[in-house]
Amino acid sequence: MIALSGTPTLRTERLVLRAPEAGDWPAFRRFLLSDRARFIRTGEMTPALAWRAFGHFVGHWVLRGFGSFVYHRAGDPAPLGATGPWFPEGWPEREIGWTVWSPEAEGRGYAFEAARAAVAHAFRDLGWDTAVSYVDPGNARSVALAERLGARRDPEAPSSPAFEGALVFRHPRPEEAA
Repeated sequence: MIALSGTPTLRTERLVLRAPEAGDWPAFRRFLLSDRARFIRTGEMTPALAWRAFGHFVGHWVLRGFGSFVYHRAGDPAPLGATGPWFPEGWPEREIGWTVWSPEAEGRGYAFEAARAAVAHAFRDLGWDTAVSYVDPGNARSVALAERLGARRDPEAPSSPAFEGALVFRHPRPEEAA
């Protein structure tokens, strides 16, 4: 199994956050083709488009030197979801995104724990001075997660070109959120 070399690994009390690996493809594919991904898709998803999206997901690390981490429970390598810094070409601002791939991971605080570590990483290790999250207004769980992370709506911020109508949440620096 091929993995990206030289990428950081983050650890929380319960989770490991690591760069995506080739072995994550089946879980990513299942998620993206499921109704669970309805808030992040911009149209109908096919297996071929899911493959391209996975290439974008992995390639972001190569092209930017950072990207979304896959998170899993410590001691259990099964992917639960992804979170992390995201800034593809054409994005107006650097973003912290998150997804929960596994239905079994819902409601257990994993996404919050992982996203909090990702926000800290972006500010501390990448030197970001600001970050936003683009959230579909119909995704109540994601809105609640952004707010739990301390992010606040920023109606003045430009929206994501990929998700027209997305709410923009601005994250405070970790020392400001404490």
